[in-house]
Amino acid sequence: MTTYGRAAEESAFVRTYAVTRGRTKPRHLLALETVLEAGQGRPGPAQAKECEEILALCRERRRSVVELAGRLGRPVTAVKVLVSDLLDADALVVPLTQSSADTGAGSGPSIQMLAAVSAGLKRKWPDAVAYPQAG
Repeated sequence: MTTYGRAAEESAFVRTYAVTRGRTKPRHLLALETVLEAGQGRPGPAQAKECEEILALCRERRRSVVELAGRLGRPVTAVKVLVSDLLDADALVVPLTQSSADTGAGSGPSIQMLAAVSAGLKRKWPDAVAYPQAG
């Protein structure tokens, strides 16, 4: 690799680190295929410019996490951190799909909904035991 190529790669890594403020784990459980749309909230003033780009893309139409990462040219993990920030600010929402809103026979909560509830419970009670031992 040339010196210029290595410097460009290191610069991109440093920029990604700065954009996420050093965070490597999102607060919300997000799959690559998680679909997002713009919500009613607004990002905070300290949010990275990438957050505005994410919102602009999601205002056009619903987008998946992996599509946002590709459009921004950022690692998926970094995009998940930014999306988590936007979800916390209600600037983005995970819309209910027809199948998860359907109340017909055999339907139940979506995997995304269960994962979000599980993540919220773990955040609220991190030391709780998932399955109590029978005594």
